[in-house]
Amino acid sequence: MCTLEKTGNIFYLTLTGNDEHRLNPTLIATLRSSLSQVKSQAVKGSVLITKAEGKFFSNGFDLKYAQAGNSPEAAKNRLLNMVDLFKPVVTDFMSLPIPTIAAVTGHAAAAGLMLAMSHDYVTMRSDKGVVYMSELDIGMTLPDYFMALIRCKVGSGGARRNLVLKAAKIRAEEAVAMGLVDMACPTAEAAVEAAVGMAEEFGKKRWDGKAYAEIRKSLVPELCVILGLTHTVVMPSRL
Repeated sequence: MCTLEKTGNIFYLTLTGNDEHRLNPTLIATLRSSLSQVKSQAVKGSVLITKAEGKFFSNGFDLKYAQAGNSPEAAKNRLLNMVDLFKPVVTDFMSLPIPTIAAVTGHAAAAGLMLAMSHDYVTMRSDKGVVYMSELDIGMTLPDYFMALIRCKVGSGGARRNLVLKAAKIRAEEAVAMGLVDMACPTAEAAVEAAVGMAEEFGKKRWDGKAYAEIRKSLVPELCVILGLTHTVVMPSRL
């Protein structure tokens, strides 16, 4: 599950427990509820940090939940349903009126990596943990919004190829070089500390939230089309 706490102007969304933080309908619904609270409570200077307990940030969709459908067709339908349910989570992140930072404190794979990449910035521990798109290894294609997010956020064609056509398990330093991660940190605690430092600096800016969200969306136009997000012109309130 996850919890949402607030210290000063920083919201902390934490995936709790020592499991793999697999994304199933229950966890996805809880994430959306938490993001809705953040959006409703955000003010100028607010920032969101997402982190996780244990050795996983998130290991993707809950395949055991899918397999519990007791037939290949039921398992397929459950997996496709999770793909559909997770899409609005990405939409929520793209629409949040505050800066967002993922502190990747453990492995982030498949949909778990997409969760991290939905944030504006990513810090990652370098002592342990990888980022990894596992779809090729398990024999499935990627949802359209996954690929749009990857194309928008990973600028190099070679880096995108390594991520999705080699199914490479990428450590923090390489992830920084590829543009997947902004900062490699020696430990999980250091990754969170780096995220807090970034959040404190962003909070001092006290940016207009509507303008921030609209500018973020303009950076990922292909993704916004797939998510069905539209753009709104925001002008200074003092005009």
